Amino acid sequence: MPMRLERVAFSIAMLCLLGWPRPAPAQVRAGDRITPANVAQIKDLVSPGVYIAAAKGMEIDVIASQRVDWPPPYQEATEKYSAQVRLSPDRRSLVGYVAGQPFPLLDLNDPDVATKIIWNSSFRPITSDDADLRYFECQVEYTNPGGPQKMLDYSETGHLAGYYNIGRTEVEPLPVDPDLKTSGVWWREAAYPVISPAESRGGGGLRVRYWDPALGDDSWAFLPGSRRLRRVNEAILSSSTGLSTWDPDHVGGFAAKPEEYNYKFLGVRQMLGCIHAAHSPERPCLTDGGATTCPENWEMRRLFVVEATPRRERIPGALQSRTVAYVDAEMWSNPYTDSYDRRGDLWKTQIYWLTYRDRPVPDARVAIYPFKRAFVVSASSIDVQTGLSTACYLPGRDTPERECWYINMGAVNKAFFTTEAMVKAGH
Repeated sequence: MPMRLERVAFSIAMLCLLGWPRPAPAQVRAGDRITPANVAQIKDLVSPGVYIAAAKGMEIDVIASQRVDWPPPYQEATEKYSAQVRLSPDRRSLVGYVAGQPFPLLDLNDPDVATKIIWNSSFRPITSDDADLRYFECQVEYTNPGGPQKMLDYSETGHLAGYYNIGRTEVEPLPVDPDLKTSGVWWREAAYPVISPAESRGGGGLRVRYWDPALGDDSWAFLPGSRRLRRVNEAILSSSTGLSTWDPDHVGGFAAKPEEYNYKFLGVRQMLGCIHAAHSPERPCLTDGGATTCPENWEMRRLFVVEATPRRERIPGALQSRTVAYVDAEMWSNPYTDSYDRRGDLWKTQIYWLTYRDRPVPDARVAIYPFKRAFVVSASSIDVQTGLSTACYLPGRDTPERECWYINMGAVNKAFFTTEAMVKAGH
């Protein structure tokens, strides 16, 4: 079959499997604004955590659903390599993966479908090679329905960046960095240096994930007060520090090492998600005290729902009893996740506002792409038990860097992801 016909057949199969965005159920329609007064309309259309956020003031503008396409290089890599990918004999890790999406054709009756969905989300098309998010801002405040914003803490960090050795689709070396064979590293991520608050200035964190399923993540923190580098125990990566409600295993969605959890498929549902955000920079929500971003455009999306339960023999210190991940069937990102404490009670919800265009901000001059791709424009991590929220903005309102997101542009290389570089930047 000619390559052109192969791609047509592949695309048709994908559309038949995932389905086009369906019309919204009777509860909502395009043009509706969801407020605490009518929030009951979306009770079955969002996660329990998002429902609580909406009931406490996060306003939602419902718009018509729009289709989202993958970046062409990611699509081509999926077509080229996905047929050779399979799960390992223990049904936990990948065999034969090179680049693109591991399992583009899913059978919802497959007993391993939940694990395959998580692996697809781990190699989501939002970024595959490298990413550098510059000068991102976060604010900590309590949810305050109908009241003013009461900021408890403000932070700004110079870089939140990542470099991936496998699954590369746009920047040389392609499709796998030879470093994978020598270091065994799947990806490296780092956040440094902290710019504010003053008492944390110069601090940072570094995390390294290995391709070997038996190896846990390595993490380090540079502490500005003592000017010392500290190794971080993997067991506490599911816990937040200080006032922030974010934890490393739930940044960007469900981000724990896939092999360290058991998965259960809870179904596929039509639910609301923010995929075509309209504002840049995003605006703190005036009707919930700035705990979230609102009002913003949400639309009906097809979401896979997967429950992730920590394997206690691998991570005995995990604070969550389970996380429910909602995975978008086109973008493969998490519009939101809900985490439950060890008693089984809802604890935290993480909500992501994304946009889909050919540049991170409308006035971009450098980060401009020949195709549309997804960008996260804001995110909130809310402790629903205390009402404490950490809301982050990408870009922030006061940042000197307007474009903020540099995805698959070679903006960072492996030299950025070393403890030496982090310590040097902190001095």
